[in-house]
Amino acid sequence: MTEHEKMFAGKIYDPFKEGMCEERTKAHRLCKLYNDTFDTETEKRNQILKELMPNCGKNVYLQGPINFDFGVNTTMGDNSYANFNFTVLDEGKVNIGKNVFIGPNVSLLTAIHPLCYEDRNTGLEYTGAINIEDNCWIAASVTVCGGVTIGEGSVIGAGSVVTRDIPPNSIAVGNPCRVLRQITEKDRLKNHPELFTED
Repeated sequence: MTEHEKMFAGKIYDPFKEGMCEERTKAHRLCKLYNDTFDTETEKRNQILKELMPNCGKNVYLQGPINFDFGVNTTMGDNSYANFNFTVLDEGKVNIGKNVFIGPNVSLLTAIHPLCYEDRNTGLEYTGAINIEDNCWIAASVTVCGGVTIGEGSVIGAGSVVTRDIPPNSIAVGNPCRVLRQITEKDRLKNHPELFTED
C-alpha cells in the first residue's frame, strides 16, 4: 500500500512521504487566500474553494477564517454552511452531507496519534474518517474526533466533544458527547407559539 492508501484505510502511515508536506502547504496557502478575500468577493472565494475542496456541492458557504490540512479529502453537500473558525484536519476522509449547519469554532479532527510517546515521537500516525450526515446542526465550539459518524438530522450541543457515533435524529451534548433524547414532533416550531411575535 502507498502511504496515501494507508492513510485512508486507517493504517499506520508516514505523513512526511509521497508529497504530503507539499499537499498540506498548498491547502494552507489556499486557506490563507480564502481568509484574506472579502465575503462580498463571491466569485473569487468560490474559485479558491473549488481548488481547495473540489468535492463540495452547490451553495456551500464557509464564513471564514478556515483551516484545512488537505481540503481535497473533505466532501461537503449542497447548502451546507460553516461559521467562523472552521478547522478540518482531513488526513482521513471527512464527509459532510447536505444542509448541514456548523457553528463557530468547530473542529473536525481525523488524525490519531499513538498514545505511547515512544511511538508518537516517530511521527507516525493513523486516521479515522468523520461522517456528518444530512441535515445536522453542529453547534458552536464542538470537537468531532476521528472515526465518528453523526446520524442524519442530529443536533450536537455547543462545546461538546464527540468521541463516538451519534444515532440519527438525536440531541447530544457534553464531554464526552452523549445522547439526551430523540428529536420528535413536539420540537417543531408550530408547537412553540411563544417563540413567534404577533403580526
